[in-house]
Amino acid sequence: MNKKRQVTKYLISDYTTAAVAWSLFYIYRKTFIEPIKFGYRIPINFDFKYFLGLIIIPSFWIFIYYLIGYYKDIYRKSRLTELGQTFFTSLTGVIIIFFALILDDTVYSYVNYYYSFIVLFSLQFLLSYIPRIIITSNTNWKIHNRIIGFNTIIIGSNNNAIRLYKELISQNNSSGNKFIGFININSNNKNLLAKYISHLGDINDLKKVIKDNHVEEVIIAIESSEHNEIGEIINKLEEFNVAVKVIPDMFDILTGKVKIASPYSAPLIEISRDLMPAWQEKQENMKRIIDVFASIIVLIIFFPLYLALAIGVIFSSRGPVLYHHERIGRYGKPFTIYKFRSMYVNAEESGPALSCKDDQRVTKFGRYMRQLRLDELPQFYNVLIGDMSLVGPRPERQYYIDMIIKKAPHYVHLHRVRPGITSWGQVKYGYAGNVREMISRLKYDILYIKNMSLYVDIKILIYTIKIVLQGRGR
Repeated sequence: MNKKRQVTKYLISDYTTAAVAWSLFYIYRKTFIEPIKFGYRIPINFDFKYFLGLIIIPSFWIFIYYLIGYYKDIYRKSRLTELGQTFFTSLTGVIIIFFALILDDTVYSYVNYYYSFIVLFSLQFLLSYIPRIIITSNTNWKIHNRIIGFNTIIIGSNNNAIRLYKELISQNNSSGNKFIGFININSNNKNLLAKYISHLGDINDLKKVIKDNHVEEVIIAIESSEHNEIGEIINKLEEFNVAVKVIPDMFDILTGKVKIASPYSAPLIEISRDLMPAWQEKQENMKRIIDVFASIIVLIIFFPLYLALAIGVIFSSRGPVLYHHERIGRYGKPFTIYKFRSMYVNAEESGPALSCKDDQRVTKFGRYMRQLRLDELPQFYNVLIGDMSLVGPRPERQYYIDMIIKKAPHYVHLHRVRPGITSWGQVKYGYAGNVREMISRLKYDILYIKNMSLYVDIKILIYTIKIVLQGRGR
């Protein structure tokens, strides 16, 4: 499935309908509200203010929709939820527009304010909801009729897996699962499911199978004798952006853990992949917006400083101005990180090595940059393009991640978020000089992802600025 194309459909629809709603409201005010105020017919003149509004107002609505996470899970939409979401978002947005742009207008009677509010809300809600429900209904129809689906694997290979597989494929309305195969847990399993779908390997092949097959959903359907493996399975899945579901037992059903999204779907527990509660999801989107705006501001305002540092690097030693290498980001995806070069060329020719106090590989100018963390300024570009965030666990190289995971398997939880220029672990513990220190710092980063909020991010940024001003970098 082409997610970008699906998002584009909603974006075009939302922008167009917002523009049409604002245009119709503009005509309504010129036709019905202003003549009452002035006592004569007002010509409909599409002036500069109208065209300015035609750009700003739809952009405002797109911003609101992004903020509430409307474009996040683009294929898994409930039409009933969409109705409520569109209604309350339209109501909130219209209230903001009303107090920001309309309330200052002089009118003949306060009743005209009520009419204006009702008309603008009705236009915005109806015009945005109708094309949305058409797109969503068409998508759901394609999913139910197995025209499109989510690449799915089953973890499990015997009776539970077979029962679940048969139940899902026998549904009149598909849940959207496009089964590409299964993975077994124990090597001594009979792998009975192989009679129905392909055997893709065992649990040790899980990461490769997900990457190679672009898996979007994983269903855990193991036997009761294999339940002790669930922890390891979840750990392996942490670094991937996939939906994870588990077969419930009767205890789960009786205690209310099982929520049915559709009357046609099989009862499954979906393991939440969100770092924040549903009511806080908008904070995650706001965090990204802050990242983008802050990066643009820093890259523009501090451009002279970038030039000065580049000249300093050039005169410090021969070699390129920027140092770049591969780090591991969100969901285990590699990306290229950028820094001002602070070491001599070929400093790691004998292999990867962490920096330490009085590191002879660091140039004099590089040591100065590191004290003030100026060498990390190019990482605002990484933030701008979405590889990193202002605040998040520091990204590591795969070489060190492999060493850390041997002693601390829970490190994989850090891949649930974008890595950051600064982190709670870095503020509390500082730079790590060896793997042992990396593991010691890990607990602070785990605490961060369990307590993510804009408030925590602001506190970390304040402490980081304090550390920079004190020259406590390395």
